[in-house]
Amino acid sequence: MVGRLILVLGDQLSPELSALGEADPEQDFVVMAEVADEATYVPHHPKKIAFLFAAMRKFAKALQEDGWQVRYTQLDDTQNTGSIAGELLRRAEETGAGEVIATEPGEWRLIETLKHAPFKLRMLEDDRFIASHAEFERWADGRKQLRMEYFYRDMRRKTGLLMDGDQPAGGTWNYDHDNRKPAPDDVTHSGPMRFTPDETVAEVLDLVEARFGDTFGTLRPFHFATDHGQAKRAFKHFVKYALPRFGDYQDAMLDTNRFLYHAVISPYLNAGLLSPLELCQAAEDAWKTGAAPLNAVEGFIRQIIGWREYVRGIYFQEGSDYVTRNTLGHNRDLPDLYWGKETDMRCMSRAVEQTREEAYAHHIQRLMVTGNFALLAGIDPRQVHEWYLAVYADAFEWVEAPNTVGMSQFADGGIIASKPYVSSGAYINRMSDYCKNCTYSVSAKTGEGACPFNLLYWHFLNRHRDQFAENPRMGNMYRTWDRMDQDRRETVLRDADAFLDRLDAKRRV
Repeated sequence: MVGRLILVLGDQLSPELSALGEADPEQDFVVMAEVADEATYVPHHPKKIAFLFAAMRKFAKALQEDGWQVRYTQLDDTQNTGSIAGELLRRAEETGAGEVIATEPGEWRLIETLKHAPFKLRMLEDDRFIASHAEFERWADGRKQLRMEYFYRDMRRKTGLLMDGDQPAGGTWNYDHDNRKPAPDDVTHSGPMRFTPDETVAEVLDLVEARFGDTFGTLRPFHFATDHGQAKRAFKHFVKYALPRFGDYQDAMLDTNRFLYHAVISPYLNAGLLSPLELCQAAEDAWKTGAAPLNAVEGFIRQIIGWREYVRGIYFQEGSDYVTRNTLGHNRDLPDLYWGKETDMRCMSRAVEQTREEAYAHHIQRLMVTGNFALLAGIDPRQVHEWYLAVYADAFEWVEAPNTVGMSQFADGGIIASKPYVSSGAYINRMSDYCKNCTYSVSAKTGEGACPFNLLYWHFLNRHRDQFAENPRMGNMYRTWDRMDQDRRETVLRDADAFLDRLDAKRRV
């Protein structure tokens, strides 16, 4: 029997991967490769590249120790062809393998590349997720609105997590109303567990520094977990020290604290170093033993079996053109401030600075600061999508695109969000302390020094009135706008236009 090639990608670092489950360690060859195509199709944060390369190398070594025949290509190998398809063809010629077995990638781009490559391919569904494609399609069939909340309830019933018979534990499905507290005066958690680079990681850091030193993002210091054992330790640290207060402050933002009570495990989960169901079961155990309150545990579990599974379902159901959607017709170029150009907007400055240094920002910083500004300013959603895909260590297109194109930018026309997630500066002021040290005044609605979010908020509503005035969740906003006197409305729009003109002229804003 001729051996086969078993493809393992950088976000498929799971021993239970479906492609590995179909393989014979004695006859088949595992193929893993660090290639330029995957490292450069967007300008990935160097921490993201280093995290994935180091985790790949360690996973390949673990497979070899378990008896697998692994053909691993490092980025600086002289025979590296630069692409996944090229490496598969090279390894097929080298081993005589007649077939490639792959677990479905998480990006349409790579799925299409593999399907059109000149080799025999068997692609398996990625069964590390709780909902299969078919299961999501059955749930979505015939529904006028694909709201996550109802999908989430089905996932609770399927898994049995936080269930009391056929009813939710505590009598309520969703404790979001308890999880929106503003930033606390002090944070008792020291942050996510950090790991000192070992020899493998150090070699990767040197490689990434040499090859991607000019890419947006700070490579060092580097503290990510890069193997299964470290990732599990990082999660246990979160459960013990941060989960009890995670729910209360999951939407809060602090100028001097980047992590608050967040787990910062999404890079490990999305790369395959952690199992979603095991994480949820461990969180549920913390509630059962009294180590964490129900609102915190429910909020954590909802993000994984609810939101994470839901956006994956949307991505594959909507197809490869999803990232090109632009319902609102926004076409402004992504401003340089997203790449670190100085800005007087404290919230934007801090969110981008954190992103540059950590390859991480939590969901409210992404949605209600950088995403909110992009939507209000009318920035091209494709450019926004590519920025998020590039700069965050947890960003793979299946999870990032629906969050950006759909949830953040409303570019899909409301498939995910029932209304655009826009706000004035008041929301940011309520949920953070950014506004206290800002050059702009969050209380100023017009004139010099007025918070740009205040101006752009009304500008956005005014220019999209035809689309949103009849939205039942936005009626109060338009009634407030209509009650303003004509002179004030004109002043707001004039000041907003002046701000956007400065933005377009690449002047400091």
